[in-house]
Amino acid sequence: MTTPQPAVRPAQESDVGAVAALWRACALTTDYNDPQADFAFALNGPSSTVLVAETCEGGIVGSIMAGHDGHRGWLYYVAVAPMYRSQGLGRTLVAAGEDWLREHGVAKVQLMVRPANRGVTDFYAMLGYEDMPRILMGKMLKSN
Repeated sequence: MTTPQPAVRPAQESDVGAVAALWRACALTTDYNDPQADFAFALNGPSSTVLVAETCEGGIVGSIMAGHDGHRGWLYYVAVAPMYRSQGLGRTLVAAGEDWLREHGVAKVQLMVRPANRGVTDFYAMLGYEDMPRILMGKMLKSN
């Protein structure tokens, strides 16, 4: 008997603790990002969302954040709990994020992979993502 795949649904404010813990467990956080603030900002923004994968027992075992600037869409915080990996859940979450962006009229989706997480690039390539050489420049607008 196989376990049903977790259901993907829009996140709720009450999911913040479980989602932030998942992001930490998947090594997606940094010293300069507050995952709870990122979650709240995306959940309450007009051009972003957080989707979660929830087991039938109510556990959050996956997430994806999607947002757009009116031109390009972005995927962030794609996370699958280690014990749920290699079962198609990551593919399901990416598709859900892409669908959300499509529904909001976004024609192009992008994502960034930190060098320390380079092992996921084969997964994204399998989903049709390709390296798009660009010079990425940034500036921190707030300090922690």
